[in-house]
Amino acid sequence: MSAEGGPRKVWLRIEAKKYTGDMMRKRTKAREYALQILYAVDITKDDPAECVQRFWEGNEESSAEVKKFTAGLVIGVSDNKKEIDKMIIKYTTNWQLDRMAVIDRNVLRFAVYELLHTKDIPPKVSINEAIDIAKKFGGPDSGKFVNGVLDKINKTERKGSE
Repeated sequence: MSAEGGPRKVWLRIEAKKYTGDMMRKRTKAREYALQILYAVDITKDDPAECVQRFWEGNEESSAEVKKFTAGLVIGVSDNKKEIDKMIIKYTTNWQLDRMAVIDRNVLRFAVYELLHTKDIPPKVSINEAIDIAKKFGGPDSGKFVNGVLDKINKTERKGSE
């Protein structure tokens, strides 16, 4: 809650090209929305379900499919955060989770969730989407960093599955 008593609205406003129609795949859009919500949760420490609800109040997304996938990522990360963070720490040598860039940390979180807890998404898709989102919204080395961590996790924890 804010000092005024109302809910805090802290969103990562992604500066990106406006996409119309089917130019942006639905799951890509959902991952980008999930990143914004996870960023808000990370900064505010507010309840993830409440952050999802507040996010949609201020967003014009009409696709139920996009909303469902977005919420699934956010709640899935939230429900499995300890396991996910432990996995990220295990594969990031000489890095502390709280010292990572907020974008990189949250891209890793949703991608690790996808790798470990979804069966309908090939690991290569999850990894490539995470790399692209990290490059788009993170720092100059975010894509390389995310790629290295996710590649190690995929090869070790998923036994190199495709």
